[in-house]
Amino acid sequence: MQQVLLNRGTGATVLIDAPVPALRKGHVLIRTQHTLISAGTERMLIGFGRASMFDRAREQPDMVRMLFEKVRTDGFMAAMEAVRSKLDQPLALGNCNVGTVIEAAAGVTQFRPGDRVVSNGSHAGVVSVPKNLCASIPDKVADESAVFTVLGAIGLQGLRLAQPTLGETVVVTGLGLIGLMTVQMLCAQGCRVMGIDYDLQRLEMARKFGAYAVDPSTSEELVMRAMDFSRGRGVDAVIITASTESSEPVSQAAKMCRKRGRIVLVGVTGLKLSRQDFYEKEITFQVSCSYGPGRYDASYEQEGQDYPIGFVRWTEQRNFEAVLDLMASSALNVAPLITHRFPIERAEAAYSVLTSGEPSMGIVLQYPEARSNKQTESRTVVLDGTRSFAIAAKPMVGCIGAGNYGGRILIPALVKAGAKLHTIVTTNGLNAVHHGRKFGFSKASTSSAELLKQKEVNTLFIATRHDSHARLASEGLRSGRHVYVEKPLALNREQLDEVEAAYTESAAQGAAPIILVGFNRRFSPHVQRMREMLRGTQGPKSLSLLMNAGAIPPDHWTQDPQVGGGRILGEACHFIDLARFLVGARIVGARTDAMQGRSGDAPSLDTAQISLEFEDGSIASIQYYANGHRSFAKERVEVFASGRILQLENFRVLRGFGWPGFRSFRTWRQDKGHAACVQAFLKAVGSGGPSPIPAEEIFEVSRVAIEVAEGFRGR
Repeated sequence: MQQVLLNRGTGATVLIDAPVPALRKGHVLIRTQHTLISAGTERMLIGFGRASMFDRAREQPDMVRMLFEKVRTDGFMAAMEAVRSKLDQPLALGNCNVGTVIEAAAGVTQFRPGDRVVSNGSHAGVVSVPKNLCASIPDKVADESAVFTVLGAIGLQGLRLAQPTLGETVVVTGLGLIGLMTVQMLCAQGCRVMGIDYDLQRLEMARKFGAYAVDPSTSEELVMRAMDFSRGRGVDAVIITASTESSEPVSQAAKMCRKRGRIVLVGVTGLKLSRQDFYEKEITFQVSCSYGPGRYDASYEQEGQDYPIGFVRWTEQRNFEAVLDLMASSALNVAPLITHRFPIERAEAAYSVLTSGEPSMGIVLQYPEARSNKQTESRTVVLDGTRSFAIAAKPMVGCIGAGNYGGRILIPALVKAGAKLHTIVTTNGLNAVHHGRKFGFSKASTSSAELLKQKEVNTLFIATRHDSHARLASEGLRSGRHVYVEKPLALNREQLDEVEAAYTESAAQGAAPIILVGFNRRFSPHVQRMREMLRGTQGPKSLSLLMNAGAIPPDHWTQDPQVGGGRILGEACHFIDLARFLVGARIVGARTDAMQGRSGDAPSLDTAQISLEFEDGSIASIQYYANGHRSFAKERVEVFASGRILQLENFRVLRGFGWPGFRSFRTWRQDKGHAACVQAFLKAVGSGGPSPIPAEEIFEVSRVAIEVAEGFRGR
């Protein structure tokens, strides 16, 4: 299928051949027929991509501060790599999609194959969209009209916040697509509407829709015009749908409002406000959030949990339905808003119109008719058809997952190690194509099942979300593949038992496959140096391991026990393994303690301490803290042994205290051992040698990490 992407680094749009996305839980798979370019949002995204680094920095001062803090803690190169990686990530454009349902996931009952639906899907031949972000299209509404639904819902939500009543006077500032639809909906509500814009064609269209239209450039007394329109009383409400850096639209809105008037900001403006304007009239000012209640709530959008209608009458989905009903009744007419139509093959020409200054409003992209009612597009696309593969003992790699870790760290490490890259798999296919082309994979896919059918692939790298690690690792082991899993290996005891069983079964059939979890820190040159120095010491050791993890939102997927497993299991497992490696003895005991909130509140599972006991009498204390500051070093390791001390600061500087002939070991950049870990794994696969980390040690550390996480949850 074809899909439109934006290069964040250059602002260029490109049309690619991408695999059909996988149908996810709670989603609907839709074959696209029309999409609408969201002029304001997409023009802004392209403009930001084309802006100089100076202009980007000026617009995002908070990000600049974070960058300088990262330079101080992790080094200049690590900070620059993070910036380049962010800019390198492609962005799928589009959020106004009309198409036909191909398939609905299990449990999705309101949509069936063949249904016409509108969604916030991207500009792509096939999209997978959460069920709460789809709505059925009435028979009376044409596809080209329905494609305006999402933008209409944005205007409708602003209108709902303004709470207009029959006969009230309302001003709409900014007569773009959303503004003109808002004008029509207000007229349908029985309001007297005044529209403000500089564009003469848009003003004329607003007049045809029933509004009193004013061009600010020809009226020095815009506020007086509004006062006259409101019969000298002041307008009841102002809905701002304009996009500008100026604060003037908000200032004018306050001046033209009556006492206790309402202002709702739907668009984007400057917000340098005069308190006096608002104070004297007790004006209400509110910013509208996109399509309505449910927006940016993962439980509603991704998990499909609807809000009870008795408590939340209008949600994103119900706003979609309301807009479609207005179209069906002819109260909302969007046909005059269409100025350009392009087949998807000419998407780049469509974006040229958008950014050229040529007069335009609704730019509709058209998609080819399906050859049949069944899904015909492939879930795997060939990126390099010139390469051929033969079954061999050398590592032939298939990679599942290409998120931030996979694309920025894991796959570059594979390339550095000289791995032969066969197929890369991601859920939506976008990252698969991008990283597949960038790093030289032969194929990009959205199907791990199709990857496992590739007999040439003998080595799997798994870098997906944590809840799929155990299943994919078990499937890979049972199919006879060597498996590298980005931590954690499993989220619970049952999953870990399944992976162990798969490993045992595979080993019983012949040569045992190699399974490795990405406990990369033990491969850091600093840690390797520490391990060698500690071999010569006598007696047990005492370790202190600090991770200044930083706070992340509680609704982030890593915090979900069912998806991410929580941060202790998902991240602190690194330090459990690191302690196990430095001590060199089996873990025989683990205790946990989490920071308690005030007045008996639930403990914070982001800020905790783990105490480990080892078979040789050594002890380790792991402090995983999320309540610190990012300017402090993120990771610190201290080992006390035989009257000597080793201190590792952020994997850049190793210092020794009391070590004859050794004071420090420094590297010019931070090195957490990612590349060395991958290289050691591939070397073992290629030579048939032992695993860089014995399987029993991997299972031991994984089991301890699960027990520790369970201990926190049980508090």
